[in-house]
Amino acid sequence: MYNEIYEKIKEYNTIVVARHVGVDPDALCGQLALRDSIKLTFPEKKVLAVGSGSAKFAQIGKLDKVEEVNNALLIVVDTPDIKRIDSAELDQYAYKIKIDHHPFVEKFCDIELIVDTACSACEVLMRLILETDLKCDREVAEKLYMGLVSDSNRFLFNSCTSETFNLVATYIEKYNLDLSSMYQKLYLRPLNEVRLEGFIASNMTVTENGLAYIQITDKIINEFGVDSAAAGNMVNNFNFISEVVVWSTITEDVKNNQIRVSIRSRGPEINQVAEKFGGGGHKFASGVKLRTFDEAMQLMRDLDKLLKEYNEKIKGEVV
Repeated sequence: MYNEIYEKIKEYNTIVVARHVGVDPDALCGQLALRDSIKLTFPEKKVLAVGSGSAKFAQIGKLDKVEEVNNALLIVVDTPDIKRIDSAELDQYAYKIKIDHHPFVEKFCDIELIVDTACSACEVLMRLILETDLKCDREVAEKLYMGLVSDSNRFLFNSCTSETFNLVATYIEKYNLDLSSMYQKLYLRPLNEVRLEGFIASNMTVTENGLAYIQITDKIINEFGVDSAAAGNMVNNFNFISEVVVWSTITEDVKNNQIRVSIRSRGPEINQVAEKFGGGGHKFASGVKLRTFDEAMQLMRDLDKLLKEYNEKIKGEVV
């Protein structure tokens, strides 16, 4: 399938690379790296990376303005379902390709490369470049590495396999990557975000079943001077609290009139609960977009119930 994708890239003179709404480093780095790789390989082609950006990730690279396109190829990365595509209307494109690592949700492209055992979309793109004649330079390799590192939470997840580490080793050696500078781009952050993280730690609710959650209202976001995306992404900073097994941030996004819920787990599989509320994702990392905090609290109750059943099961197995 890698070569099939490459042949379609060769065929079209205009290519748009899109990804999911609510940008994260894996999606952003993946689409920028693919755009730049295609440009290196085919300088005569018009290649655009589109979508809403975030000030938090501005140092990673710049997106392109959305333009009207004719007879163009659309490549959607890191996005399992239609409703989550950012800034791309499918019916405008002559041909569509999906490159993803999420569990399958729905088919909406002509070619769909889904590697749900990969730790990130960037891992799939690393393999695509190695398996085809797509070109890569140090800047492209850096973006791919940063996306992989971010989505694997610095190689902490079981989705990181020996193949993952072999790919990373290949790119580090071939492109002489400066790991220190890349980690600074990913993790250097302003003091107000650190203070918000402290506020979350001090004010999160923790149930007796091991569910931790906090409502981050627009008022709190403004008090700390951060954006809603930065607040929601802090869910990844609470992985190793012994009393917590499932944790969630519930963030008010006034600009888009929604409540964004990010959920993580190191025990029960949470994606089916997220799907019940119109969201989804991976077994241990999922998200949902809701309209009200009341809906979010119902989701928390369902997660707490899931945790209670999980704890009882574990206790029974031990006995």
